[in-house]
Amino acid sequence: MRTLSMSLIVAALLAGCSEDPDPTPTPDSGVPQQDSGVPQQDAGLPPDDAGVPPDDAGIPPDDAGVPPDDAGIPPEEPLPSGPPVPQGPPNVPEFEPAFPGQTRAPAIQTQTDIQVTEIASGFRNPWAIAFLPDQRMLVTEKPTGSLYIVTPQGTKSPAVSGLPAVDGRGQGGLLDVEVGPDYAQSQLIYWTYYEPRQGGNGLAVARARLVDGEQPRVENVQVIFRMMPTLESTLHAGGRLVFTPDGKLFVTLGERSVLAGRVQAQDVTSHFGKVVRINPDGSVPQDNPFVNTPGAKPEIWSVGHRNVLSAALDSQNRLWIADMGPQGGDELNLPEAGKDYGWPTIGYGEEYSGAPIHESPQAPGMEQPVYYWDPVIAPSGMTIYTGNLFPEWRNNVFIGGLASRALVRLMMRNDRVVGEEHLLKSLDSRIREVVQGPDGALYLLTDATNGKLFKITPR
Repeated sequence: MRTLSMSLIVAALLAGCSEDPDPTPTPDSGVPQQDSGVPQQDAGLPPDDAGVPPDDAGIPPDDAGVPPDDAGIPPEEPLPSGPPVPQGPPNVPEFEPAFPGQTRAPAIQTQTDIQVTEIASGFRNPWAIAFLPDQRMLVTEKPTGSLYIVTPQGTKSPAVSGLPAVDGRGQGGLLDVEVGPDYAQSQLIYWTYYEPRQGGNGLAVARARLVDGEQPRVENVQVIFRMMPTLESTLHAGGRLVFTPDGKLFVTLGERSVLAGRVQAQDVTSHFGKVVRINPDGSVPQDNPFVNTPGAKPEIWSVGHRNVLSAALDSQNRLWIADMGPQGGDELNLPEAGKDYGWPTIGYGEEYSGAPIHESPQAPGMEQPVYYWDPVIAPSGMTIYTGNLFPEWRNNVFIGGLASRALVRLMMRNDRVVGEEHLLKSLDSRIREVVQGPDGALYLLTDATNGKLFKITPR
């Protein structure tokens, strides 16, 4: 393992320094600046990618020590003020926020001196982390479809055998992984992947029993959910998994990027552009909002999303997501049952060509984001901090930034963003995943052909 001192980095960034020296250059910084392989009808991926290079979860355990209210800032402390994080001009300046503070919140700075430790490297575009009860980690490798068990010291197992084949092109492959809530009895793990199918592919959710040992494997694989319809696309299938304390499972989905999929994002007869909610065996909870709607997919929880790669529960067990925008318009949302979040009718971005997508960022019957970014951060991986190592971070939202090449921290009060910080800029790496470990540290993955696993603790 290798440890880096991160003191004073954030202060320099907030002073406007955009070219911090990088004490730990990565062999592969991530994604080329230009991507010409994008369909004309929907530019699919921005030049520095709101998702995954073309060649190319984790939710903290419940913390009973966290108050049920929003403890992001002590009530007696004043709200942050001042300029936002430096980020350049908006792509769509004509779209005004719907309410004060909806974008470009004041820049904040972590007061605790943090330490970043490299635990392991050599992962080919890793995607997700999940903790086993003994604090070893499951780590997925996206394009290869490989799953590894990694010790806290960084020792990596052989690839877990028995997983189904994946379509690893583009944004496809093996994505999220979660340990079942009854793992101690069942040894069940759950994962998402692009499933190869006749006529294309689609996101699937599978579960199986993990058989531990020198040559780990899974057995009794069951596919419990399949995104429908099948479509030929290597983009925008979503893929985050979030278990809730009442035994339900949220799955985030995308609208496949190409126009044939985009137009289905608000259509309840399609899974595209939705958050869905199922039972751990794949059956449908009878309190889902569209169970009694004729023709609707009964798994659907919310509609009108573009591509959701970030999801986490807060201390009140509510689901939060971050949704990738096109050129401009990444969103933070608190999706509620049966509600429409507007894509592609409304939004705060534009096509990568500069052509307009939306006539307006607002429309009747469609929800506004809690917060949005223009230009984008390209969100992927998300956790809401509940630990004790960083008291100042409690109930803050952390999101991995791909295009922003940063760990994005959002300070919250009353379900509004009141401060924003971009951490770890000196790594100059696309942050694919961030989770809170059982020890209260943050763990993250960098998205590169030599992807790395890092741990963040107080210095």
